[in-house]
Amino acid sequence: MKFYRIAALIERDMRKFFRSPALMSVAMVAPLLQLVVLGYAFGGQIRGVKIAVVDNDHQNGAREVEQHLDAIEANAGTFKTVDYDSLSDATVDLRTGFVRAVVYIPPDYSRRIEHDDNPKLVLIEDNSDTSITGAVADRLQAVVEDLNTPQEAPRLPQQVSLQAVELYPYIDYIKYLLPGVVSLSIFVVAMIGGGIVFIDDKSRGLHEGYLVTPVHKSELVLGLVLSGAIKGTMAGTTIAVIGGMIAGIDQIWDPMRLLYVVMVIAAGSLTMISFMFLTMVRVSDPLVPRAIFGVLNTLLFFPSGAVYPVEGFPIWLRWISWIDPLSYIVHALKNLFLKNTGFRGIYSDVAVLLGFALVFLTGCTLLFKRQI
Repeated sequence: MKFYRIAALIERDMRKFFRSPALMSVAMVAPLLQLVVLGYAFGGQIRGVKIAVVDNDHQNGAREVEQHLDAIEANAGTFKTVDYDSLSDATVDLRTGFVRAVVYIPPDYSRRIEHDDNPKLVLIEDNSDTSITGAVADRLQAVVEDLNTPQEAPRLPQQVSLQAVELYPYIDYIKYLLPGVVSLSIFVVAMIGGGIVFIDDKSRGLHEGYLVTPVHKSELVLGLVLSGAIKGTMAGTTIAVIGGMIAGIDQIWDPMRLLYVVMVIAAGSLTMISFMFLTMVRVSDPLVPRAIFGVLNTLLFFPSGAVYPVEGFPIWLRWISWIDPLSYIVHALKNLFLKNTGFRGIYSDVAVLLGFALVFLTGCTLLFKRQI
């Protein structure tokens, strides 16, 4: 073994590394980025949860409850209240994810307070996310304790109690993680098909070979994106079905449910492949997609709400979540896997994903250029 040969190889590789500023930046920034994002993406204080308030009493007792809820909204900010006239309408929006809990004030609430007849408030919980459910329940329990605390003299011998009603059966954490696993499989396929393979094919001149034929660059971009989307849909659907059986998702083989799952996965795959092509459309160094894999994974997967609710993020991380395509994939799949909401729970997410895909495809077509 000749040391000078090894040294020559080390020198060559180090020169190549320092000639690529992108690789150097990623090597230094990635650890700091993971520290910041992961440090704030887990265990944050739950804030801004939308809860429905259905007041069927409209008397002094109900107004006192609403004043306590308004005080929590104005100070701690754990939740934002939305008034509903109908319990059925509030429950429908709870099932489809527009609100995360329902506080119901029965029509006899104030009368029961006056007659010391065990007044009750009802909390209907979306227990598909235990972090949010626990935070909201804790705050409402504090409201109940405040209502039961005498101000001058004991006024409620039959104290107010909070009756919690769980909307869904107990949800194991493996079920909660399944939407994130499916979205991660879509991301990996997009990273390989829209990043690594795209750059490798371009470096081998395959794209130039296509372009010497009558194929237009827009057709080339669309063909590559659609082929990647098909592969992403196949991978995501396979993970969804197998993962659903492992996690014990009820009625995973229901035809309409599977149709909606495939619809979300297809829209998500198209969006992620388009995003990856847009990111790599002007890149020529085959090491770049491999180098930024961890950065993109950190920026897209963890802020998506796959492992911790978005309501626990600081505001700057919520902004990343709002423009993160994986957030809409995760949200739609949670509605389908954990709540079985049907089309009503996914149409807005699918529409946003298709809008992202259109923007990304347009950018890919405009930025794509020949290499010779």
